[in-house]
Amino acid sequence: MGNRLDNKIAIVTGSARGIGKAITKLFMQEGAIVIATDKDVAELEKTAKEFSSIKNGRILTYEVDITNKTHIESVVKKTIEQFNRIDILINNAGKNVFEDPMNITSEQWELCYNLNLKGSWNCSQTVLPFFIKQQYGNVVNIASVHGHKIIKDCFPYPVFKHGLIGLTNSLAIQYASQNIRFNSISPGLILTPAIEDSFNASPNPEAEKKEQEDILPCKRIGTPEEVAHTALFLASDEARFINATDILIDGGRSKIYHD
Repeated sequence: MGNRLDNKIAIVTGSARGIGKAITKLFMQEGAIVIATDKDVAELEKTAKEFSSIKNGRILTYEVDITNKTHIESVVKKTIEQFNRIDILINNAGKNVFEDPMNITSEQWELCYNLNLKGSWNCSQTVLPFFIKQQYGNVVNIASVHGHKIIKDCFPYPVFKHGLIGLTNSLAIQYASQNIRFNSISPGLILTPAIEDSFNASPNPEAEKKEQEDILPCKRIGTPEEVAHTALFLASDEARFINATDILIDGGRSKIYHD
């Protein structure tokens, strides 16, 4: 590939599969040293082994639960000790939590909040002192189309994706004068392993997939690699004047009036 992130130190959360895995691979191909983190250690190690032939970049793997700030602090500390800097943070880890508002439990609410908003804040707050010290830093938060459009029966996930976009914008303005950028990406329907599993769980997987494709103006579902390329652009110095911006990656679906 190229060298758009040559020797940049990038922390990527949720690296083991899906969008995080695609970002990890592309960043390595563009010369980055990727600090790949995930709760699923076995799957993360498979990912690292799969990417071992990529010569442009490097991968270091760590078990991290983003809801546990001690985990994050430990990885950041080790990264600074080894490389003396961190250039990029990709807050990708998250989880769909959909429940009827009248039936949702406190545990479900807390889980959705912790994974889709608090975890990104934990990571951002931990790296900020180092970004400020080096007067350089770049954060890309993986938000969602749910942070723009409300889809019935998806509560409370949109609450915290709206919050993540707000967090992005607030921190972007707060630290812009110190050469620190915060941007976000809002994917729509992306063919991740989780989405494939949801299709396969339906009585007719092919029909379910076709129904979703037909809703999209481009008549196809997005790929993790397409999200990764947008993250690459925002994380690179090519986007150095882009700050407090969210990029929708949904094939145009959110612009269409539909049920």
